Amino acid sequence: MTEFKENLKKLRLKAGLTQGELAQRLGTSQSSIGMYESGQRQPNFEMLDKLTRFFDTDMNYLLQGEETDGFSQFENVIPVKRKKLHVLGSIACGEPIFAQETYDVMDTGEEGFDFCLRCRGDSMINANIKDGDMVFIHRQDMVENGEIAAVIIGNDVTLKRVAYYPEKNMLILKPENPTYNDLVYVGSELDNIRILGKAVAVQTKL
Repeated sequence: MTEFKENLKKLRLKAGLTQGELAQRLGTSQSSIGMYESGQRQPNFEMLDKLTRFFDTDMNYLLQGEETDGFSQFENVIPVKRKKLHVLGSIACGEPIFAQETYDVMDTGEEGFDFCLRCRGDSMINANIKDGDMVFIHRQDMVENGEIAAVIIGNDVTLKRVAYYPEKNMLILKPENPTYNDLVYVGSELDNIRILGKAVAVQTKL
């Protein structure tokens, strides 16, 4: 399984770019790209997002490559790939970072998730999402009304059902537990909120 520094260099060379050219495209310094490729520095979430979008690749592949398990071929057996997803951890300077722990999942290639979020509390229990569950997130900047999303609010990451009303410049984040109140944000309050992605699957401990 290859490391981030090797994957980044391979993608850069495949694109026919020097470190300086890539840095210019991403709005960063050549020394930063050099340190990424040498393993002296790890990128934050914002830079990982830029890299995956620029190279049109999967964040999990960029971070650790893919691990494929052999599987017997039968007509009624669906081959799956094993991969490690990084768990979204705490917030540093307002930006989400990936915790050192990784989470092993079986991937059929249909889920379309990029990272996972460990849930805290019981605000989403009516959506069958409980404290300690792993929710798998597809990275995207916007979601449809009524969808569940991972959302940054100030210095925290939460999971809520989204309702956005552009004509009122209002965002409502709805818990799935009647004992909790809706979170309502209007106007300039929206500047401190960012959607990380859509919840596409959940795994609970049995």
